Amino acid sequence: MRLSEQEIVNAICMHIAERKQISPTQVHVELMWDEELGYSAEVVAEGRNQVLIEANMLEAIERYVLKQYDQRVYRSQIRLDIEDEMFADIV
Repeated sequence: MRLSEQEIVNAICMHIAERKQISPTQVHVELMWDEELGYSAEVVAEGRNQVLIEANMLEAIERYVLKQYDQRVYRSQIRLDIEDEMFADIV
């Protein structure tokens, strides 16, 4: 299974919204990749900025796949990568 960049953003929005008890539409996400730091996401919710590291992103993807696709996946099964845009392969 492959999740698109938009699905990764949706996963993070839903994850943060659930934690903060707000609507997913109130969460703004910008995905990032740095050669030294790896994958991360800058999140703005309730006027506050937060940076999620890759482990947090994988947790959000796990929960998203369970809720949206009714499939249990583990972090070790998720691989983030970039071609033209970021994607997540789940094996």
